[in-house]
Formats: sequence, structure tokens, C-alpha cells
Amino acid sequence: MPDYPVFPDLKGQSVFITGGGSGIGAALTEGFLRQGAKVAFCQRSDATAFCDAMEQATGARPLFLPCDITVMDQLELTLSTAARVHGPVTVLVNNAANDQRHATLTTDEAFWDWSMAINLKAYFFAAKAVIPGMQAAGGGAIVNFTSISYMMGNAGYPVYTTANSGINGLTRSLAREFGPDRIRVNALAPGWVLTDKQKSLWVTPEGLAAHIDRQCLKDTIQPEDIVGGCLFLASSASRMMTGQALVIDAGVVVTG
Repeated sequence: MPDYPVFPDLKGQSVFITGGGSGIGAALTEGFLRQGAKVAFCQRSDATAFCDAMEQATGARPLFLPCDITVMDQLELTLSTAARVHGPVTVLVNNAANDQRHATLTTDEAFWDWSMAINLKAYFFAAKAVIPGMQAAGGGAIVNFTSISYMMGNAGYPVYTTANSGINGLTRSLAREFGPDRIRVNALAPGWVLTDKQKSLWVTPEGLAAHIDRQCLKDTIQPEDIVGGCLFLASSASRMMTGQALVIDAGVVVTG
């Protein structure tokens, strides 16, 4: 883990991360733990070994709560449990996603509903669950992970890119609605981050070379490269930033 700047206001914050035990989420969990935050996370698979490793590495143990985020009752119960243990969630990171490849003409309604539940619906209901606690606390920060895939107009996962685009609409609407409560809502759009899952399922030498050729910066993006941006969006360093999308993609989709 690189040496990130310290954001003093994150110390003691109640942070919840969906999908916080693997890939980008695992790097985020470690990053917030090293800031002194109280971190809870959920995922479907067992994360006991990861929690053990985090406790050894950082001196703090994250709270792992098993949950299928496509089941809204489970998600809401998980968030309420985290709030009971660590105090009202003041930083929510909607990170969990699934970019399973699929073709339009072979996609059925069940797949659409499943993909939307993971990649968009859970974001809305997680935010809904924590916002009252943030209002009572006098503010908070929500970071919604999206992707540059919809900006690139990529084929191969149309339901996923639809959800990514929707996340940006959701981010802007929540930012407008809850700004008066000092609740900031921003999106974070990574490029192609080489997680273990990506390397095992989607990365080929030819595909990676072609993608890096499109990047301004020619290094591959690692999960830890995303952490600094998320810490910034969660902290008071970005206190007047809301409704925005922060892109960390090594310069593929140059915005502005």
C-alpha cells in the first residue's frame, strides 16, 4: 500500500464499503483503516482471512458482514448492523459491481434484473439506508463507483454500461437533494484496474496492450491507485465538491 496523505477528519469516521474484501474494495478497506476510520464492509464470500490480514497489517480489524446486496432486506439489515456497532455511517462507498460480459441479443430479463440489482439498485437503497443517519450527524459523504466503460461506448456488456451511466444520474440527483444536509455525493470512475478477477477473466496480452495504447500514462492501473481519490472524496478536503465524477483511468477519456 503506498503512503497516502493523511486526512485527519477520517479518523474515527464510520465507513461502510460494499464489496470491501476483494479487488478495489480490499484496497479501499485497507486505505480507510490506515486513516484510523472504523470500517465495515460486506460481500457474499467469507472474508475472515482478509480481516485477519488487515488486523495484522494495520492494527485494526474491519467489521465483515456477509450480505448479498441484490437482496434489499439483507443490505438494509447489514447497514443498520454496521451503524449499531460503529455509529451512524458517515462515509458510504458503493463499490460492489459485476461487469460480466454479455451480448444484447442473448440477454434475457433475468440477467438484466440481476445485473441492475448489483450495479445500480443496491447503490440507491444503500444510500437511502444511511442518509437519515448522515442527516442526524450533520453531514456525510457518499462515493459511488462507476466506470469509464459507458464513456468509451464499449460493447460487450450493455447492461453494465447502462448501470454505469445511471450511477452518474443518481449521484447528481442525490447531491442536489441532500446538499442542504451537508451530504456530499460524488462518483468515482476507474479505468481498467488489474484486479485478480480482471486478470483471470478478461485480460489478454493483446487487449491490455491495446488499452494501454489509449492511455496517456502507460502504466497499468492497480487497485491501490484508486484509493487516494476515494479518500479525497470522503474527506473534508473535498468539502465543496459534490455531484461530480472523478476519473482515474491513466488518461483514456480526457474529460472537461
